Amino acid sequence: MTNVMKDYFLDLDDAAKDPARKVAWCTSVGPAEILRAMGFDVFFPENHGAMLGATRVCMDTIPVANANGYSPEICSYLTSDVGAYMKGITPLTKAFGIEQVPRPDVLVYNTNQCKDVMHWFEYYATEFDCPIFGIHPPTNVPGIRQEYIDDVARQFEELIAFLEPIIGAPMDPVKLKETVGRSLKATNLWSDVLNMAQATPSPMTFFDATIYMGPIVVLRGTQIAVDYYQDLLTELKQKVGDKHAAVKQEGKRIYWDGMPVWGRLRALSNTFDENNACVVASTYCNSWIFADFDPSDPLPSMAKAYIKIFINRNDQYKEDYIETMVRDFNVDGVVFLAARTCPNNSNAYYNLPKKLRDKGIPTIIIDGDLCDLRCYSDEQATTLIEAFLETI
Repeated sequence: MTNVMKDYFLDLDDAAKDPARKVAWCTSVGPAEILRAMGFDVFFPENHGAMLGATRVCMDTIPVANANGYSPEICSYLTSDVGAYMKGITPLTKAFGIEQVPRPDVLVYNTNQCKDVMHWFEYYATEFDCPIFGIHPPTNVPGIRQEYIDDVARQFEELIAFLEPIIGAPMDPVKLKETVGRSLKATNLWSDVLNMAQATPSPMTFFDATIYMGPIVVLRGTQIAVDYYQDLLTELKQKVGDKHAAVKQEGKRIYWDGMPVWGRLRALSNTFDENNACVVASTYCNSWIFADFDPSDPLPSMAKAYIKIFINRNDQYKEDYIETMVRDFNVDGVVFLAARTCPNNSNAYYNLPKKLRDKGIPTIIIDGDLCDLRCYSDEQATTLIEAFLETI
């Protein structure tokens, strides 16, 4: 895992220094397949935001963005990343010896997650005097209608026409099909990896999965991602066969809804482990399962897959989805993270926890954030989790 991510970032650093190569910045659930098929090297600022959170460097960079006009209430990925740029630092330096993130030749975002990514990328478009293109799908949809697919597929066609002069070559439809095909293989393997946690005991936890997920975010469309997940799946199958337990005394099985608290992954993992509870599944890690990709019909299938993601669905869909996950993973209770700066990916605000409790599924809500640890209390979270686990 470390080598895969190291090679990815070092190659990006090389691309940024090579005039013959073009770097595209893309949102994490954006059309990376189009960019890769056209020959762009792809950087994902949200992944950089997660790194800033996990290394806790964000606690030095968020205040810089706040002091420069960005509210502490907006996405802390955004404020972490923009603050890091303003401060001139990156965790890539300590990790891989990379002085700075690669300068973009084009910025491409998709508002299927939230509109904060639009403001985020527009800042850099101005800062770098760089071309920018946004995909704007219908949001919060109960179902996937054909007109939605047609709309986003047309936007993808417009994106391709926008990118061709920048890369200096037309889209090769064969390369697009091949890239979507590799993304499909990787995402299916990622789904199989996550489903290994249906075993009792589970060979992995949600906290493991937040690390394993790196390639499905930043290397979709590459053979590297396919090979990585094939190797990981083989290893996990062996662990299941050996009855290996990620939590040695697994007694309770938990579902995590919402974002990870990146700066407290280890502490939270230890809290559950010490209480003989395994967090076996999550909404977050499943966000990169795109089973609708179809290499024989690339753009419409990509449109469907990227509209269909959990964060872009209505409340009833989310309730039904979590209820299904609880059943499939034999879950005893659900932990909701109410992330202060990420309301779009926090599902605790509109009565969903109570609806699940009314169906006999125990739930708890933890206040916190994905990056900004000023919004999170270790003592409060630990007390709530331990009390919750005692009751189920």
